[in-house]
Amino acid sequence: MARGKLRIYLGAAPGVGKTYAMLSEGHRRVERGTDLVVGFVEDHGRPRTEVMLHGLEAVPRRELTYRDATFTEMDVDAVLARRPAVALVDELAHTNVPGSRNAKRWQDVEELLRAGIDVISAVNIQHLESLGDVVESITGVRQRETVPDEVVRRADQIELVDMSPQALRRRMAHGNIYAPDKVNAALSNYFRPGNLTALRELALLWTADRVDEYLQQYRSEHRIRSTWQARERIVVGLTGGPEGRTLIRRASRMAAKGSGSEVLAVYIARSDGLTSASPKELAVQRTLVEDLGGTFHHVIGEDIPSALLEFARGVNATQIVLGSSRRKTWQYVFGPGVGATVARESGPDLDVHIVTHSEVAKGRGLPLARGARLGRSRILAGWLTGVGGPALLTLLLTALHDGPGLANDVLLFLFLTVLAALLGGLLPALASAAVGSMLLNFYFTPPKHTLTVQDPKNLVAIVIFFAVAVAVASVVDLAARRTHQAARLRAESEILSYLAGSVLRGETSLEALLERVRETFGMESVALLERESDTAPWTCAGSAATPAAPTADGEPAATREGPASSQEGPAAAQDSAPAASAAAPGARVPLRPEDADVDMPVGDHLALALNGRVLPAEDRRVLAAFAAQAAVVLDRQRLMGEAEQARELAEGNRIRTALLAAVSHDLRTPLAGIKAAVTSLRSDDVAWSDEDEAELLAGIEDGADRLDHLVGNLLDMSRLQTGTVTPLIREIDLDEVVPMALGGVPEGSVTLDVPEELPMVAVDPGLLERSVANIVENAVKYSPPGQPVLVAASALGNRVEVRVADRGPGVPDSAKDRIFEPFQRYGDVPRGAGVGLGLAVARGFAEAMGGTLTAEDTPGGGMTMVLTLSTAAGRPPAVPDLPAQVTS
Repeated sequence: MARGKLRIYLGAAPGVGKTYAMLSEGHRRVERGTDLVVGFVEDHGRPRTEVMLHGLEAVPRRELTYRDATFTEMDVDAVLARRPAVALVDELAHTNVPGSRNAKRWQDVEELLRAGIDVISAVNIQHLESLGDVVESITGVRQRETVPDEVVRRADQIELVDMSPQALRRRMAHGNIYAPDKVNAALSNYFRPGNLTALRELALLWTADRVDEYLQQYRSEHRIRSTWQARERIVVGLTGGPEGRTLIRRASRMAAKGSGSEVLAVYIARSDGLTSASPKELAVQRTLVEDLGGTFHHVIGEDIPSALLEFARGVNATQIVLGSSRRKTWQYVFGPGVGATVARESGPDLDVHIVTHSEVAKGRGLPLARGARLGRSRILAGWLTGVGGPALLTLLLTALHDGPGLANDVLLFLFLTVLAALLGGLLPALASAAVGSMLLNFYFTPPKHTLTVQDPKNLVAIVIFFAVAVAVASVVDLAARRTHQAARLRAESEILSYLAGSVLRGETSLEALLERVRETFGMESVALLERESDTAPWTCAGSAATPAAPTADGEPAATREGPASSQEGPAAAQDSAPAASAAAPGARVPLRPEDADVDMPVGDHLALALNGRVLPAEDRRVLAAFAAQAAVVLDRQRLMGEAEQARELAEGNRIRTALLAAVSHDLRTPLAGIKAAVTSLRSDDVAWSDEDEAELLAGIEDGADRLDHLVGNLLDMSRLQTGTVTPLIREIDLDEVVPMALGGVPEGSVTLDVPEELPMVAVDPGLLERSVANIVENAVKYSPPGQPVLVAASALGNRVEVRVADRGPGVPDSAKDRIFEPFQRYGDVPRGAGVGLGLAVARGFAEAMGGTLTAEDTPGGGMTMVLTLSTAAGRPPAVPDLPAQVTS
């Protein structure tokens, strides 16, 4: 008998519509003529679910008695005897009542599947066994009913039922999921927006993994061996030129076409000095790629194509995006270029995209910034041209019966000398001149095949050739050196210009500046050291070090970096082997100038220390500028700290000014009432009745209470501003404090719901009472008549929340933080007594006890104040009394 097929509707939380979707599928199958029954579906009193059950055949349930109570469970024997084609069985993770055929409902489903019956079921993501700890850490609730992951993974079809957290909370507030008396508790505990968002992400990720398993199973069944790159990782090779922005945007568009695609922008720098790219342009491109959701990487490599390919394979990339070369046509004599080399050596596992742009063939206008030193390949080419070229030219000319003549021979040899100077510099050119002179004398000057010169004119020609060759080689080499020096100065000026501009604009922190130093000079670590006097020890004011190198398993974390870091280091750059990563982890950060490879003093008590390699003398000028800027940034940070202190002083002055205004208005009002009542009572002109005297005395008492409350808040705010609030933390039960805080509100204006099983909290009872009293008083003030304020408490993990919900007008999101500022009332419209300090004092006391106070919207209208407190150490948090649907 063939095994039945299992279809599961997977949801992130109760109420997303799993059961409704399952019943809808049942109706569709019945309409197609499928023999379908309802094995077990619980409507939980939801009208829409109950309506969907109409028209579907339901197998009678089995009744079981347990502890003098009667329960109903699915009758597995009755379903097997009925033998339908499809059975609907809800709540796959449900635990059966003791005495049932099986302990778990998923075991009942297994029996139906083995009997050849197809089953359609539903389960929430939090009920998967492997996710129990994760769900508990998110929600604070341990799921008591779980189902093994393997049971769900074996399902033939898994369909995700999704809903946004906001929509689910609205459905909850409208009473479509739980009974009205359970709504507030659910919204304040399990159905918080953060919890629902995290559970939704878990469901999406788990489903995505299951899709990958389906794909692998299909490929295995159909014996498909070629790679299906369902998830792309795109590496963008940057040169620091303006075309980089085009490449980044193109790669981002490519990544947007595939789910889960990732963009990694990488700049390969040499390790022999200043970077060859414009630092300003690289900073712009770094910001662009991060804004588009990618990551920026700065790595060291002597051979750029090899380093780029090594990086791409190290991060398990599937595509490389490069720009068309900016070199002019004649520059291709020095090699095919990075793009052609990468495309040739990428192999079948990497796709290389060459993207055109507006800078194609316009020349590499960027400075090389390598001083007067030439690359090894160019020097080798110069020697081959200077020594091997004349020999080959001699063979060619001697093979001709009638040569071009001595004058033309001299010009041809002179051309080789100039070419050797262009490629390899002065020494290869001098060698070419010497070799050319000897070959001209031996093979082309009579008498041939001897070193003697018969005709004085020929001797003069050879001497002139040698002199001209040496002169031309010297001029060409000098021009090349001047060109390199100009390029270096240009690189330095761009670096210093960008550095100065960013520092003056306040865009660079000390850590970012030190990271820029490390990137620019290819160092392992950089630190700014400071000491108070010549005899004081050095302290580190800031540092930057090279991240870890990429691993061979394809994880990009080795070279991945955030907005303020980069990836490079001289340890990765070998003389002959390319390197695509930085130095190994554990970079040495110098703690004293004498311990560093390079130190640059800044005044008497500051020094910039670098580890990695010894810098050439020409680089120290730029390093000195960096060191001076680092000192400026350090001073700016300290000035900012002093400015913050000044701002706090100004804030204190503002509060004192507001306090004077409050004293002049809000305090004088009750004093005037008390004064008038006392004057009236002492007057001999009027004979007051007992009722009149009682009313005047009540007015005096009310005014005194208002004064006491106002003065208390003012004193509390003063203590908070001066930092003299010292909470006396001790363990206490909430039900000992919260009822006492409600003594000042009218009777019947508050509904209290503080369960006795809540864990004890570590608080200052006096501060907690004042905080709760101020919050409740504010809620009662704005709550409409006949709508009591709800004060509820619940446990979530290692914290306890006190939620004070009213049905007042509420506050928009833009003003939720402002209502906690001193002397602030929303809309600046006074309502009742007060100076706008109640919520400010409540938040201050909450934070003094290590808690928080935030504002949320009450579902259905109003404002909810959430006071979060820490549970007492050593007391396990209680499991909230949530509706049964959350765990079933």
